[in-house]
Amino acid sequence: MNSSTRRERIAGPAGTLELAIDLPAQAPRGLAVVAHPHPLQGGTLDNKVAQTLARAWVQLGYAAVRPNFRGVGASEGRYTEGLGETEDLRAAMLHAQAELGLAQDVLLAISGFSFGGFVAARLCAQLREQARDVHHLCLVAPAVASFAVPALRDEAGATLARRMLVVHGEADDVVPLSATMDWARPQAQPVLVVPGAGHFFHGMLTPLKQWVCAWHATLPD
Repeated sequence: MNSSTRRERIAGPAGTLELAIDLPAQAPRGLAVVAHPHPLQGGTLDNKVAQTLARAWVQLGYAAVRPNFRGVGASEGRYTEGLGETEDLRAAMLHAQAELGLAQDVLLAISGFSFGGFVAARLCAQLREQARDVHHLCLVAPAVASFAVPALRDEAGATLARRMLVVHGEADDVVPLSATMDWARPQAQPVLVVPGAGHFFHGMLTPLKQWVCAWHATLPD
């Protein structure tokens, strides 16, 4: 992505796991995990939306880690409909946290695009069950029409993360906006709708980064 990006290969749940780590200029204030879109539809850690999310978190002072899910690039294994991919995302998170010497209670942000949004929400739900605090959850065009994306709020009002952002393009022809609204409505989850934007946010990647950064800037530390 830039000169501060490094690629690594680590031992993952299904064999070799390829990942990229992006670092801010100063010591990281937190760790951001970024999940890419569908592995069987061309999704990789180099996807432009995934890179944009990583850039946003780096601009905010976080280290950002993006794995190639199993079966993608140099990552070994086979596609498992989000189950194994969630473990890949967790492995990338734990590796980056250990390699960078970040504390166990480091500020943690989890984000994903499309299929990656499904995986990101699954990981966030698992971490909550294990009493691990997730500070930020950011989902861009989550694949709610194809996968059972976990609800971000339960009926008692408990949330998967302290702060949550869902962004969706008005003209998305892969995950219809109506499907995301149907998913969000029962849980009273706000959705930032981007007028005219398609699924891949062509021509709107810089504004997407700016919106994520602006959302974060409105939040207390």
